[in-house]
Amino acid sequence: MTTKVSESPKDINSSTVERDQRSLYLIIGALMLTMLMSSLGQTIFAAALPTIVGDLGGANHMSWVITAFLLGQTIAMPLLGKLGDQLGRKWLFIGAILLFMAGSLLGGLSQNMMMLITARTMQGVAGGSLMILSQAITADVTTARERGKYMGIMGSVFGVSSVLGPVLGGWFTDGPGWRWGLWLNIPLGFIAVLAIVRFLRLPSRPKNLTIDWLGTLTMAIATSCLVLFVTWGGNEYEWSSPLIISLIIATLIFAVIFIVIESKVSNPLIPLILFKTRNFNLTLLAGLAVGVFMFGTLAYMPTYLQMVHGMTPTKAGLMMIPMMLGLMGTSIVVGNLISRTGRYRFYPIIGMVITGTGLILMSTMHPDTPLLVVGIYFFVFGFGLGCTMQVLVLIVQNSFPLAMVGTATGTNNFFRQVGGCLGSALVGGLFTGRLTEQLQNNLPIAIAHSGQQGAAFAQNFNPDTGFSRLTPTALHTMPQAIADAIQLSYNDSLTPVFLLLCPLAFASAIVLIFIREKKLSDRLETITQDTDRELAKEEETVSPVS
Repeated sequence: MTTKVSESPKDINSSTVERDQRSLYLIIGALMLTMLMSSLGQTIFAAALPTIVGDLGGANHMSWVITAFLLGQTIAMPLLGKLGDQLGRKWLFIGAILLFMAGSLLGGLSQNMMMLITARTMQGVAGGSLMILSQAITADVTTARERGKYMGIMGSVFGVSSVLGPVLGGWFTDGPGWRWGLWLNIPLGFIAVLAIVRFLRLPSRPKNLTIDWLGTLTMAIATSCLVLFVTWGGNEYEWSSPLIISLIIATLIFAVIFIVIESKVSNPLIPLILFKTRNFNLTLLAGLAVGVFMFGTLAYMPTYLQMVHGMTPTKAGLMMIPMMLGLMGTSIVVGNLISRTGRYRFYPIIGMVITGTGLILMSTMHPDTPLLVVGIYFFVFGFGLGCTMQVLVLIVQNSFPLAMVGTATGTNNFFRQVGGCLGSALVGGLFTGRLTEQLQNNLPIAIAHSGQQGAAFAQNFNPDTGFSRLTPTALHTMPQAIADAIQLSYNDSLTPVFLLLCPLAFASAIVLIFIREKKLSDRLETITQDTDRELAKEEETVSPVS
């Protein structure tokens, strides 16, 4: 695994990024804009789906509006990370922006669900590409020492999108129309393309396109089966259904085939040599855990706030602001501290402990918990994530030579995305299973205490289908005792799941204790002559564990 570079200082100088700070700020701003487009694409349609189905029809395909984006995003991450290392990232990045804009335009013009699902697939592939390439480009244009500052700022985008997505989706749906949630990306993408074309100068690298076709195909099949079975299982189909069991078996078979292929080919999509690096393995495990409890929690918290605290979708989205502030503020402050001191090892350890504490606090919530207290708990959870997420990316990038940064970043994010899929499925399965049991236990008692109103409710309520049709609006029309029983059931079904996730956060903190802190360079990196040799030296160029 070697790459050629010129030895002359003049050539090395011409291959480095312009150090003009104004240009760098504009580049980082453009990268943040594209990351925001990508992350908003995953959250903006949560509130708009019922309206979209009403406009386009095809309710039986509704889940694909979300699944298609998630599937394209997950598959694109390792592939575009690898291609960026081989071909250079600038024009791949511009192409990904244009693809996202094209998908947004097609989605906004959709006349049926198939058009929209195709558009969402395009957006997903482009969104995953933008996420990986933007992080890798940050490594290209900054020194390892200052990268923490910019990674912290860019990490705040995830906090913004977790709140802004549902709020914007609801606002567009109630106002100018859901299609504007897609068309908004076109002017944003145009601005980002102009900034990237004008200001981005990346290190030159030899073009060496070698595509691991078999590895890419088996990875795509295994990933597709994984995403589909965790998305459909317990929702569209029973976990014991033949389709779900077949998808699980196919995931395992193609994952094994993929590993065998990657061990044989000369230029694998995900080089197994990555897994010989201690820091990569430790951050991969922690990233998987972050995906599980971050995506699992965020996926169901708006529903909790609506059903337990009687909030509207917009207010439930705004209630996530404390979590956003905790994530944003901590991510930015920690990033600046890393750039100032050059030390980073202990931040994700502390972050995982704080995240676990936040999960414990959220597990104590009940229908009477004041919203101020709920907001404080959300802030603590976001604070912990802010100490962790982007620092893990920094550790991965600092563990490999520049020629492998895209591949390493793409692989690490791929596993975090897989963790997110598993987390959403895990939390969703536990939540819905407990909810049915809680409602069956609590509703009969509430109905018995509601007199004639309870008898009328029981007569019109079908236990086989009624549980799936409970909405926040419907709660206001029910007898108070029954509404209280439903709110209590939702609370007692979800909050214990947070407690079950706590050990995962604390176990991640223990795992991260064994991270080796490698010095952050004060100089821009260049493409090295022998990435294998640089990688072999990695374990020897770390500071003692403190």
